[in-house]
Amino acid sequence: MASNKIPTQDFIPIEKIKEGIIILKNQSLRGVLIVSSLNFGLKSAEEQTAIIYQFQNFLNSLDFQAQILVTSRRINMTGYIEKLKKMEDEQTNELLKMQTSEYIRFIEDIIGGGSIMTKSFYVTVPYFPLTELTSFIPEGGDQKKEQLTEQKFQAAKYQLYQRMEYVALGLRRCGLKSAPLNTAEIIEFLWANYHPQEAEYGYYPELPPELTR
Repeated sequence: MASNKIPTQDFIPIEKIKEGIIILKNQSLRGVLIVSSLNFGLKSAEEQTAIIYQFQNFLNSLDFQAQILVTSRRINMTGYIEKLKKMEDEQTNELLKMQTSEYIRFIEDIIGGGSIMTKSFYVTVPYFPLTELTSFIPEGGDQKKEQLTEQKFQAAKYQLYQRMEYVALGLRRCGLKSAPLNTAEIIEFLWANYHPQEAEYGYYPELPPELTR
């Protein structure tokens, strides 16, 4: 009996990741910026108002779409505690051994009080280098789509980088730092979103050497 199961990859719109850029199946591009956080609550009322207006001006200045993504993930401290216990066992200085033990108990008490969460902030910037060309053929109704050649990709990459730099500048005016993710970082970012439990334990797949340079 034939299986009707559809591969998971068919539901993911990503075709490939190249030179720090996500290429979707519709031939459009995406660049990802990781953004620093800002302790808004510690700012004065005047500073908060200034930040809000600056961010509003930044959003109004965009003439292209951009996606703001906030991820919240629980930090698993098991590996860190195991490393500390190993250091404690190997410690020959009794004072340092006792301090390490106290530090371990301190960390365990913090964990016992509730989950430790970490938030990360990203901005996804799109660019659409191609216009899909549709030809209506009476017999089959097939669609013909223009392909993203290497020359067109390089030209589109430059335009996408210009957009990402514009976004980074706007965020900098709001007091936020940002940096583009490279290919390896994008792969880890996407993998963690599709495998949250494994990422919580710090498990990530081993990447080919050419992607980690």
